[in-house]
Amino acid sequence: MIWLIGLGGSLGAAARYSLGIFINNNYRSKPFPLGTLIINISGSFLLGLLAKLYSANEISAAVWFFAGVGFCGAYTTFSTFGYETITLIQSNKAVIAGAYVLSSVILSTVTAAIGFAIW
Repeated sequence: MIWLIGLGGSLGAAARYSLGIFINNNYRSKPFPLGTLIINISGSFLLGLLAKLYSANEISAAVWFFAGVGFCGAYTTFSTFGYETITLIQSNKAVIAGAYVLSSVILSTVTAAIGFAIW
């Protein structure tokens, strides 16, 4: 299973990097790191959906380890979220940092719940 997690993780990391660059290059005028926000929200939704499928025995353990643990684990990124929050605070944008933290936590949690609930 470790190889499935590693393969999924490498694809998740590459997807996160590519999508983050694309979003941040095309939407620079946004007040906070939109790329990480979208990635974490979409990854939370996907992980919620996969968790529901796995708990209902609709997907195999191999798919869960590859897509849920590996891909989603590397695709979503709490460390980048933390770094970007600190960078906003250091740039005297504490209100924007607060909005970023609240929107990230709330939206990611809600989308994970939706992903879990729709199946």
